Order: sequence, then C-alpha cells, then structure tokens
Amino acid sequence: MQSFYLEKQFKLLKKKKTNFFPDNWSKTYFQWMNNIQPWCISRQLWWGHRIPAWYSKDKKIFVADNEAEAKIIAKKFYKKDVELRRDEDVLDTWFSSALWPFATLGWPNKTYELKRFYPTSVLVTGFDIIFFWVARMMMMQLALVEKVPFHTVYVHALVRDEKGKKMSKSKGNVLDPIELIDEYGADAVRFTLTSMAAMGRDLKLSKNRIAGYRNFGTKLWNAARFAEINDCKPDENFTPHSVNHTLNKWIVGETARFKEKMDKSLENFRFNDAAAVSYNHIWGKFCDWYVEFSKPLLEIGDPDTRAETQSTLAWVLDQCLILLHPIMPFITEELWSKITHREKPLIHTDWPDYSVSNLLDQDADHEIAWVINLIEQIRSVRSELGVPPAAKVPLVQIQLDKRGVSALNRNSALIERLSRLSKISIELERQNGAVIIPVEGGEFALKIANFIDLPSEKSRLKKSINKIIAEVNLLEKKLSNQKFIANAPSVVIDESKSRLLELQNNLSKLSISLEQIRMVG
Repeated sequence: MQSFYLEKQFKLLKKKKTNFFPDNWSKTYFQWMNNIQPWCISRQLWWGHRIPAWYSKDKKIFVADNEAEAKIIAKKFYKKDVELRRDEDVLDTWFSSALWPFATLGWPNKTYELKRFYPTSVLVTGFDIIFFWVARMMMMQLALVEKVPFHTVYVHALVRDEKGKKMSKSKGNVLDPIELIDEYGADAVRFTLTSMAAMGRDLKLSKNRIAGYRNFGTKLWNAARFAEINDCKPDENFTPHSVNHTLNKWIVGETARFKEKMDKSLENFRFNDAAAVSYNHIWGKFCDWYVEFSKPLLEIGDPDTRAETQSTLAWVLDQCLILLHPIMPFITEELWSKITHREKPLIHTDWPDYSVSNLLDQDADHEIAWVINLIEQIRSVRSELGVPPAAKVPLVQIQLDKRGVSALNRNSALIERLSRLSKISIELERQNGAVIIPVEGGEFALKIANFIDLPSEKSRLKKSINKIIAEVNLLEKKLSNQKFIANAPSVVIDESKSRLLELQNNLSKLSISLEQIRMVG
C-alpha cells in the first residue's frame, strides 16, 4: 500500500498539485521517498492514540472502534463470550499527526467543516520533518480522502542563537520564547522572527533585535495616540483618491505602494520582505515624515485642510493596522478597538483592494520626495560634521529650477523646522565656509563654518580614519590567509567578513565628511 501511495504522491507533485517553497526542498522530499523503508506504526509511550486492537487468549486479533464492538466481533467468531486484552502500545506520533488535516474537521463524518475547509491551503513546517510529517500526511490523505491535503508546503529555517549555533540546554544558549514574550511582548518576537525569515537561511536570534522591534511597536502606538489627540477619527465617507492637499496625496500614494509590496511579498512567501516593507512604510514614511509634516496642517486655521488631514491620517493609520495585522496581531487589534473605537474586530476586516495606479499622484509624490531628500541631506551633514543639534544654521539657495523653487516655496516652513535652519536665502555664488548640498534641479549651501571647530573636527576625523584603516588591513590580511579560511569555523569567517564590510562603509562615510570639512575650511 505504501508504495502505491508513494507513486501517487510523485505524480501529484510533478503536476504541481502541491508545491514546496523554497522549491529545492522538493528534491529532499523525493530523495527520502525514493529510499523509503517499512514503517512500524506502534510505539511504547505513555501518551498517544491507543492501537484499536484486542487479543484473545489464543492471540486472535479483533480490530474495532471500541471494546464493546471488539467483543461482539469476537463472540461471532467464537460463538461465545471471550476475554479480550487490548494492545498496550500507542500509534506512532507521525501516524496520528498524519491524520491532522481531516481528523480535526470531523472525519470520518461528512461535516460542514470538512466540506468547507478541506483541502487546506498552506502547511508551514521545518525541513527536518518533511519525511516524518509531510510525506505521511500526503500518503494518509490520498488513502482515506483521495485528495491532497494542501497545495503549498512552506519550509521555514531553524532558529539559532545570535552566533549561528544551534540552541542547546547543555551549552546554555537557549532563548526561551515564553521568557522573550514576557520581556518584550509577543508581537516583537513575531516581528523579529518574520524579519529574518529569508528562504533557505537559518535565523540568528538575539535579544537586541527583539528590543529594536519592540520600539517599532511603540512607535506605532505613539502615532495612534497622536491621531487620537488630534481627533483623527475614521470617516466612512472618506475616499482617498479625492484628497486635495499635496501632503495628503503623497501619503495616500505611499500607502498604496505599501499595500502592493505587501501583497507581493505575502503571495510569494517572502515574509522577511513583508516585515521590511511594513517597517519602512510605517516607521519611515508614516510615523517619521507624514506625522511630522501633518502637524502644521492640523494646527492651521483652514478648517477644510484640517478636516481633510484628520480623515487622511485616520485612513492611513487604518491601513497600517490592517496590513501589519498578520505579523503583529496583538498591538494592531488593541489599537483598532481602543484607539479607533471599532466594534467589529480587526481580524474580521476585509483586506484592502485599492491599487497604486488609482491612488498615486506623480506631482505630489515628486514634490514630497524632493523635500524629504533635502531635509535628510541637511541632517546628514549636520550629524557627520558635528554641528550642535540645537544650532540653527543658515541655508543658501545657489541655483534651482522652476519645479524646485515651487516645491521650496510651498514647503519652506517645514524644511526650516525639521532641518533646524535659521533662514533660507538666495545667493548666486558658492559660499565660503559652507557645504554644498546637491538636489534635483539645483544646489544649496549649508553655512556651518561658524558652528563647528574646523581644526578639531579635521583632527578627529583623521584619527578615526587611520584607526579604521589599520583594522581593515588586519581583516583583509586574515581573510586572504588560506589557512584561516580552511580551519576557522564558518561563524568566525562570516563575522570577519561582516565586520570588514561595516568598517569599509564607515570609512567611506568618514572620508566624505573629511572632504567636506576641507571644502568648508
């Protein structure tokens, strides 16, 4: 029987009735199945499904649903009542779990649940039980229900410690998920694991990463509180494509982009990509930029702009909660019910169906992206060259095309506030004591000479560069040593390569900063 259903499995898998993600695990599956061995389905354990077989004194076997039925069968055989002894063993764990897809839905009875939910869709499992569980389920379903149990098998990686070692109690490197949840919250743990769930790679779990994603949850919570404080309530009549203000058009388009990327990531089982696009949009676009940009609009006296911004912010927050819900279900459900005061649970809410083509405004997208780029460059220069955070620095417009001038005029107050500028003026020549900031359509100059100690900053940068160069040379020498590559553990080699890449990136940034200092002074 086993060989018959093995052949049937091969045919169905080759017809792509069931697919593996990543696909290479199908090779592992076939390799195991081609070398299949007899399967003993009994185990001597304290728990499990007891084998439904009863024995008479002369060792005749009677199989039945229960002891009463077994006695009836035995009585027919012996023409009298006989004493029976039930088999003391239990079914093999994998035999019992092979029944899971249909047994949980009421089989062998023809229940509504069985008709509605079988076959199931996706099985998520580890590669180490492809043969023990996945293959047994396939065989059992084909034998008893004559249908494949699921159309997709997603094979996840192993979770290891932050150095890539398998967790072991004897080594003391086990991270207990219950303790992590108690310390950081279930959502932070879920998001961390999702963010690292790249296909074909083991997950190196560390507490620092979990703490970072807990901060992400806090950031979302604060944004929701901001919406509540500013009376940004969900509006059933709100239509995102009808907003008028440039900022609101921009965030509506960005939200559509977020939804499109999220859809693609989930459909292709790229869960780490889903986590990345969630993080980048919610923290980067929504919390960092839109919330900050919206503050003046919520404070101004124009009631129409304020009302539109309130409705837009509430809608965008809703979309963030809906799209993030599969990864962080607890905080999103809490915010949905407590902050936005919904009666219908978030888990019962429909997935959005809008598209980028309908909601993206190219002009608004270009303008706000231009503004953000300018602010980010100014902040970067200030940070890299050690300009005091509280100092308000003058910015000079040297040259700028009409499109840039239009964007600057509409957003100068935001640029000044978020870049901590004293003023923005126009001068047609390059400035002494200033760092040039190129933008699309022109360039600016940030006049920082009066706000930093140029000789001290030059000296500091040179010392840092020399220190990094020395460490880079040592690492490059080590990694070019064939004995080191041949004998060192792979974890040590990976750490050395990662450190070298980090140092090279830092060296590039410091070299740019030193060049900027030289240009200023």
